[in-house]
Amino acid sequence: MRLLAPITSIRPGPVDTQGVVDRLRLTLVSAGYALAGVPALALAIVLTLAIPLGLISVGFLLALAAVPATSALAEAHRRVSGALLATEIPVAYADTSGAGAIGRPMRWVRDPARWRDLAFVWFSATGGAAMSLIPPVLLAAPVPYLVGAVVDPGWLWVLLLGASGLGLVGWWIVTPPLVRARASAEAAIFRGSRVRQLERRVEQVTESRSASLDLAAKEIRRIERDLHDGAQARMAAVGMTLGLAGQLVRSDPDAAAALVEEARAATLAALEDLRSVVRGIHPPVLADRGLAGAIEALAVQLPLATSVVTSLPRRLPDPVESAAYFAIAECLTNTIKHARATSAHVHASHDGSRLRIVVGDDGRGGADPSGTGLIGVARRLAAFDGTLAVDSPPGGPTVVTMEIPCES
Repeated sequence: MRLLAPITSIRPGPVDTQGVVDRLRLTLVSAGYALAGVPALALAIVLTLAIPLGLISVGFLLALAAVPATSALAEAHRRVSGALLATEIPVAYADTSGAGAIGRPMRWVRDPARWRDLAFVWFSATGGAAMSLIPPVLLAAPVPYLVGAVVDPGWLWVLLLGASGLGLVGWWIVTPPLVRARASAEAAIFRGSRVRQLERRVEQVTESRSASLDLAAKEIRRIERDLHDGAQARMAAVGMTLGLAGQLVRSDPDAAAALVEEARAATLAALEDLRSVVRGIHPPVLADRGLAGAIEALAVQLPLATSVVTSLPRRLPDPVESAAYFAIAECLTNTIKHARATSAHVHASHDGSRLRIVVGDDGRGGADPSGTGLIGVARRLAAFDGTLAVDSPPGGPTVVTMEIPCES
């Protein structure tokens, strides 16, 4: 039995073993909700006091202690309520990286998500707690009367026991809808208004578009640099060499022939430079064999043992395959350069609507998600509404999880 299995129905239904087990599970969850109202009340009071006391240093100290604790409690409730509703309850706190002890509270005050957390703890400590107490109270109602009827049998105890049996009927009927209502209320508080969700979505699209434009401009500059320093320079040298050979063809045929041979070699080198530029734009192996084959070809070239497991459709959209390929290549490059790993692995799968890639190694860990390489990967994925998560504790291992919404 999964404690946090989704609530599939709120109808009373037939009285059977599965129904009893399911309601006992939901009653336990409801009791947990109610108990969580105790720390929620304390945090609600502290946070409310911190607002007017922010004019003095005491308010900042209260906020620095209470806001992270509230975030942790809110995250636990997001997970529980999200699991019961079979949905994900997103969180979008304002970025406070780089802000000091005074800067963080100032950003928290302007962050709508933090105000929703305040609303959540007050709800959890008041109306939410009252809702969550009903199922366990109804279930426990017959206990004292049952004990009384056994200890001192009498018509009054029996009558009270029969009346309390109505509580069990109420427990059977109201437990699923009450627990679902509590979870839905929390989801509504955390998500905020529809307008705010749309505003946040517009912000995300704007940020990802800006990142995509920056990435495209960077790629163009790289291609221009590679062409200028590579193929263009070689072709210019070929032209000069052939011009000199033309001047020597009558006076010194042997020297002219040597120059022509030199020009031929330079032409081949320029052609290889052009192939290298093309591979940097869209690798031919990706076009020929798809993402699964391209990952396998990439792994074969690495100087460490790399296992590849893929479960992918025949083809995904070309831009998605290209972004995923270069993201994997960047992660594996970081592994080779920094991880001191002896092995790596790449797992790629597609569930029909989302591409999921996991790149890991057995190295020393400590990978920095804010480092240049991983930031570049995150920006590349953001253009497709993709996400990147890094789990790299000191001592390892490192696991980078990337997800991109896409249809096959």
